[in-house]
Amino acid sequence: MRLTVVRPGTEPPDRVRLYRFPVSGPNARGAAAAPARPPGPARGPLSAAGIAAEVAAGRVTAREVVREALARIAEADPSVRAFDSVWPARALEYAAAVDRAVGDGERLPLAGVPLGVKATQRLSAPCVARLVAAGCVPVGATATPGPGTPWQTWGMTDRGRTLNPLRPDLSPGGSSAGSAAAVAAGMVPLATGSDGAGSVRIPAAWCAVLGLKPTGGLLPLPGSPPGRPRRSVPGPLARTAADTAACFAALTGTSASAPGPPERPLRTAWSATLGCADTRQPVAATARAFLDELARTGAVAPRPAAVRLPDAADCWRTLRARRPPGTAAGPEGGTAAGPAAAAAADRTGAELAAELDRVFAAVDLLATPTTPNPPHGHHGPGEDMSVALTWAFNITGHPAISLPAGRTGAGEPVGLQLVAAHGREAELLAVAAAAETVPGPH
Repeated sequence: MRLTVVRPGTEPPDRVRLYRFPVSGPNARGAAAAPARPPGPARGPLSAAGIAAEVAAGRVTAREVVREALARIAEADPSVRAFDSVWPARALEYAAAVDRAVGDGERLPLAGVPLGVKATQRLSAPCVARLVAAGCVPVGATATPGPGTPWQTWGMTDRGRTLNPLRPDLSPGGSSAGSAAAVAAGMVPLATGSDGAGSVRIPAAWCAVLGLKPTGGLLPLPGSPPGRPRRSVPGPLARTAADTAACFAALTGTSASAPGPPERPLRTAWSATLGCADTRQPVAATARAFLDELARTGAVAPRPAAVRLPDAADCWRTLRARRPPGTAAGPEGGTAAGPAAAAAADRTGAELAAELDRVFAAVDLLATPTTPNPPHGHHGPGEDMSVALTWAFNITGHPAISLPAGRTGAGEPVGLQLVAAHGREAELLAVAAAAETVPGPH
């Protein structure tokens, strides 16, 4: 193992890089590796809620939890490559601080919970800082896409591409690739992501975990120009509805108990295509079958509905390029939109909002497959537009969640996307809780 020794006090205040895993043989730059083995400590990975309860009760210390998480990462990550870097010394310092706070009687809702941090997010970013304040312990930076591709549904480390723990021959999705893979492999119970076009929901779908995109503008995004918070938002990736809800509560500064199933069946419109996507039949069938299973639990009541959204592609790209007058291009690149393109984007945005207002006047939820296509291989998506069912909701700001929906006949993971009216994340989390009662693997 290659170590970088960092003297205390010399590491940068955020995005620290305390050590890297070794480069391994011929697979160093993107060839597929062997499938990940299940992580090894005897106790196994606990949920975030379970960890916080154990630490708060004094039955285990945050330092013990973090040591186990670091051991799981050391065992599993060489064959997954979910982490760009791991911070053992800094993580144990954070854990010790949590133990002191708990010993002093402080109530931390996420006490001692190991947290993967998306590599593009700093520890000082509001979304990460709020989770740390709630007791989370950042253990490392998770992989994001490398340079050179217009598509962002992949991850890269200096050891090669991030692999999907469920199917190493498939991409884990992205751009929150490592966060989804780390949660799916049981290395950490929670990880941060950001979703500008589906970058939380798509990897959640392809790695069979939960991914929540909150209402646009609800959570702060540092350095964002006007309008950007509606499009790109921080969001959590987790394995359970309770963990997702606890993370969302910490991000929003609210208190929340573990979600239960909805008190009544939520009226749900189903659309396989939203009127604009070329959705593959096996993907649509898998997602719809899971929605029908949810209906049998009493959580949702599917209703026929004609949903026809305008194609969001040009609008999304124009909004991505838009920036305040006199400012330089940001890290996403692009040039400022001309008047005609900006006017067209505004018209499309208004049409999207009007159609969704019509939909949510009649139903509580809108259900779709998370992506129109199954996970692609490491060569890329080809002509598939993986964001075709997700990016419209970044434009309109509607909250959405991806739930594991099962696999196609070819064994490809599929997600079910649920979209709600602005500010109605509680309904999404309630259905996520009901989904855990559906028998069988998802």
